[in-house]
Amino acid sequence: MSDPAAIRSSAAHQGFLEPLRMPLFRRIWIASVLSNLGFLFLSVGTAWQMTALTAQAGMVTLVQTALMLPMMLLSIPAGAVADMYDRRRIGMVSLALSMMSASALAILTWLGHAAPWTLLAFCALTGTGMTLFNPAWQASVSEQVPRDMLSQAVSLNSISFNIARSFGPALGGVILTLGGAAITFASTAASTMFAVMFLWRRTPAPSRLPPERIDRAMHTGVRYVLHSPQVRVVLFRTFWFGFGGSTISALMPLVTRDLLRGSAAIYGLLLGTYGVGAVIGAMCLNRLRHQLSAEGLVLLSTGLLALAACTVATSTSALLSGASLVFGGAGWMVALTVCNVQIQTLAPRWVSGRLMAAYQRAIGGGMAAGSWCWGRKAQAYSVEQALLGATAFLAATLLLGWIMPIKAAPPAILSRSNCLIPRSIST
Repeated sequence: MSDPAAIRSSAAHQGFLEPLRMPLFRRIWIASVLSNLGFLFLSVGTAWQMTALTAQAGMVTLVQTALMLPMMLLSIPAGAVADMYDRRRIGMVSLALSMMSASALAILTWLGHAAPWTLLAFCALTGTGMTLFNPAWQASVSEQVPRDMLSQAVSLNSISFNIARSFGPALGGVILTLGGAAITFASTAASTMFAVMFLWRRTPAPSRLPPERIDRAMHTGVRYVLHSPQVRVVLFRTFWFGFGGSTISALMPLVTRDLLRGSAAIYGLLLGTYGVGAVIGAMCLNRLRHQLSAEGLVLLSTGLLALAACTVATSTSALLSGASLVFGGAGWMVALTVCNVQIQTLAPRWVSGRLMAAYQRAIGGGMAAGSWCWGRKAQAYSVEQALLGATAFLAATLLLGWIMPIKAAPPAILSRSNCLIPRSIST
């Protein structure tokens, strides 16, 4: 018989699709594609509908802020809960919340009672459900695949959203003109993911640590971050990358309406090209990691995203804007996947949910704050000025590569048990 350790070791050198050979991971991943497609239709449908309800740029960009703000506010408690309780049950409860919120919003939309602030409120509720779901889901990846496949599995989890964004809007852009239909699909997709989580017969790993209260669990997670310089650097860089990079997705409805004079179908196609770029970035990431360091990949990605924002700001052609968004999507995907992998690599199992929540808070907080900031700038000046401002900001963040570079995790962190408690945390 083959040595399992040798098989797992060789898996690390195979393609990024290797984790899909694991039946459990494959089922959950396929369901996540559908769930992400639903979440995409919710965000895209409400953002486009907001352009029909109000002419204020700030209100349009607040859709993304409403979806991401719960991620910033609730990620730490969500991560503590993910480390303390059964992650499967947490996933089902959070998905039920998102499913009910999307269903209620769909009903209100069909009845014609969806006002701007109503859209934002239900987006916030749906975002709350996804915030509670993500740390438990991402922290459970290591239970679904061998550790040597973790990098590929994280990439596949990230690419699942972008697969939905690639093909969903491109093929169904017309659906975006019917906000209720798009939001109804979001509810259906969430229920699909709920069913898959329900059928997962998870075997919880026995904890080597005594039970924690949620307040102490949150405190321990914060202290771990404060005493981990490499984790702090990755979270800091993630926040500011999200702050600058959020401008493209937040302003896309306004780019379509004001700069390109396009319809919902054009909006869907632009999002599709952005997602196609993200998929291309994920497919190339495994090869790029052998040629560039983690810091080099983040710098390259930031440059590509800045170039895309600048091109979209100055373009009046949907074809040129779409072509530039392919590069922007690739940059967005590669940078966030690299940061995600860095956090998961640095995370001992006993605190992995809390560190993933901290990462989620960094990217969610950056996107929420950035969407609000660039939306205010677009409302006060113009969409072009907001995009050019984001371009300059992203270019400035390239200096962080020299001030606080992202470094590879030392081998000592990758202990066999992955359950060691740092002395500064345990004492």
